[in-house]
Amino acid sequence: MKKSVHDLGDIKGKRALVRVDVNVPMDENKNVTDDTRIRAILPTVQFLKDKGAKIILMAHLGRPKGEWKAEEFSLEPVAKYLSKVLGEDVLFVKSPVGEGADKELESLKDGQVALLENIRFYKAEEAKDDDMTFANELAKLGDFYVNDAFGAAHRNHTSTAKLAKVLKPAVSGLLMEKEIRCLSQALDNPTRPFTAVVGGAKVSSKIGVLENLLDKVDNMIIGGGMAYTFVKANGGKIGNSICEDDQLDVAKAIEKKAADKGVKLVMATDVLVTDDFSGNGTNKIVNVNEIPDGFEGVDAGPETQKAFADVIKASKTILMNGPVGAFENPAFAEGTKAVLKAIVEATKNGAVSVIGGGDSVSAAKKFCNAEDFTHVSTGGGASLEFIEGKVLPGVDALDNK
Repeated sequence: MKKSVHDLGDIKGKRALVRVDVNVPMDENKNVTDDTRIRAILPTVQFLKDKGAKIILMAHLGRPKGEWKAEEFSLEPVAKYLSKVLGEDVLFVKSPVGEGADKELESLKDGQVALLENIRFYKAEEAKDDDMTFANELAKLGDFYVNDAFGAAHRNHTSTAKLAKVLKPAVSGLLMEKEIRCLSQALDNPTRPFTAVVGGAKVSSKIGVLENLLDKVDNMIIGGGMAYTFVKANGGKIGNSICEDDQLDVAKAIEKKAADKGVKLVMATDVLVTDDFSGNGTNKIVNVNEIPDGFEGVDAGPETQKAFADVIKASKTILMNGPVGAFENPAFAEGTKAVLKAIVEATKNGAVSVIGGGDSVSAAKKFCNAEDFTHVSTGGGASLEFIEGKVLPGVDALDNK
């Protein structure tokens, strides 16, 4: 277990250097259009405020690739938004390192919050070398380090991993702590039956997830575009559906591993197909093994939706990673909606449900409320790698209890 802010002791008057993930979408007028990530850091910010610490937030926005592109990627609009949410002025620091930062932060009072400009404006933030110069520069800003940026925890960057090696104590924030706890509990200590819903377009991007989960789950539902690779591997006709021909052997190997482990693989039996991906063409339900030429599978059919839902509702732990159809188009969203509805119902009946980042979270937010699930992960790539069983540099670098 890693230390968290709860393990810090008396921090009144001390500077907390806190890495957060506020990489939020904005419109052309720089208005925040989805504040989920900003709201997710508030418990840690409030905790540190209540303890009387001076709070210096570090974050990135977009991918400026080490170039100072303030017009496009400045965090100033986020500072303004955070000021509104907190009901007090957040000090925006235009130059995160050097004398400029020292001067601007001199006036910071106990319990006050500052946000540094985009840390990715510095090439050294994403440098893959062992040079600790930038980490040492940043370390001068704080008395201790807090990482609350689970969404960036899979990055071996200066502010997410290297800094924790030079600025001590280095602990997790409350969001990071919750992410690790909920994902670990689902993966390592699940109440059974444990069902994983794995969707998305490609088998290749989910091999690690499938492999790792097969050692842990009782049931695995495979949906989305990657299901057609399995269908083709078993001799089915998939028409124009998405398929990775170089992954057919992998699909067969996954089926064999599931059989050897006694894991029930639940696949589609019927699918919604279309001859126009915009949804305006001919859409019809067909047998998953008999998709006509000129048509592609875009969603789970009604029979499949019921089969998926029945397995989910009988489960005590559910982990969802990826949608089961092209849900962005309302015409192709019924399968993903049915899966989420079943997860919500199972959760109401006492199951533990974890929505594991990325497109699953987009779908969950679109069709349900975050409160309907036990935990909705804020990290796309990070939760994916965590579920694969990989070590996350941003977590690994923190102090052990």
